[in-house]
Amino acid sequence: MAQPIYKVFLIKFKESYYKLTPEEQNELGAQNEESLKQVGAEHIISCVSMWSSEKWLGWGVEKYPDIEAVQKHTQNLFNLNWFEYFESETVLGTEMPSM
Repeated sequence: MAQPIYKVFLIKFKESYYKLTPEEQNELGAQNEESLKQVGAEHIISCVSMWSSEKWLGWGVEKYPDIEAVQKHTQNLFNLNWFEYFESETVLGTEMPSM
């Protein structure tokens, strides 16, 4: 039985991101949101952490319906050259059963 997959991501911009115009930066974000919608994922929260982390500017949580949706979204990001503009670290997990 498929169960939701949660993804926690830590993220920072690469130099190439800063070379984009504000319009191009916004378009990249919109394409990410469209991909999430396409695979049935939910963006739960994004947080600014640059005030508390020297390595990561922000972090967030996304919820996917299944592992196939995670894989499809990752492929979409690859096709958008996302990883040219962002460095990230992710952790996947499923909801912990109540005790």
